[in-house]
Amino acid sequence: MILAAVLLKMGTYGFLRFLLPLFPQATVQFAPVLSVLAIVGIIYGGIVSWAQRDVKRLVAMSSVSHLGFVTLGAFALTVEGLQGSLLQMVNHGISTGGLFLLVGILYDRTHSRLLDDYGGVAALMPRFAAVALIIVLSSMALPGTNGFIGELLILVGTFRRVPAYAAAAIGGVVLSAIYLLWMYQRVMQGPVRVKAPAAMVEVTRRELVTLVPLIILIFTIGLYPNFLLSRSEASVRALLRHVSVRTAVQSPMPPQKFAARIPPGPRHPTHQSRR
Repeated sequence: MILAAVLLKMGTYGFLRFLLPLFPQATVQFAPVLSVLAIVGIIYGGIVSWAQRDVKRLVAMSSVSHLGFVTLGAFALTVEGLQGSLLQMVNHGISTGGLFLLVGILYDRTHSRLLDDYGGVAALMPRFAAVALIIVLSSMALPGTNGFIGELLILVGTFRRVPAYAAAAIGGVVLSAIYLLWMYQRVMQGPVRVKAPAAMVEVTRRELVTLVPLIILIFTIGLYPNFLLSRSEASVRALLRHVSVRTAVQSPMPPQKFAARIPPGPRHPTHQSRR
């Protein structure tokens, strides 16, 4: 959980915090290459996740696909792309951390992570199945959950930059729906195939205490994303403006294509209402 939900974001955080401000010329020059690599990671991570028979490995490989979206948004060099990249870092920690919690709860009862050792868990643990469905839908970016906002902003920002990149990245959205719903169906639905049904006791109060805050965050960010987006937008615009100015100084090519994506008008509807 610490690796996937926290440490994996150190690399993408480094892109935004160090690479773009310190090396804007290199960022602009290699953005197409890194965007293609991000799309490869999105698609490849989704295919490998679909091929897994170990639940924990499936969740781990899905992180590769989701972090590809974060990288794609970072190198779109648009306000929407960077906003979505920042938000998706937070969302990934919530949804993937929740998935690893679910895997840990199952392993604690059966000492197995193989999909073939499960089936019909919803009949034995209905509350657990309901919580698991919410977290799975968050990870696959269902509208109304936190993952939808982040991926939508990334795709919109990428589409403004290179529409073909956004179209290719949509394949990762489709793959995530396939392997996550397939995993949920294999584990939760159908006849009871668990080897030790007596061990499948309902989630305890301690386990609910760890899961409920994640569910609250899933719906809070999904329904009210402006709470976070309004606080990061000024920094994102300043960063893109810095990249635009530095590339104009260091390169004979004018940076109109970047400056055009940084409108100087009112930054967010909530700012108008506050004024």
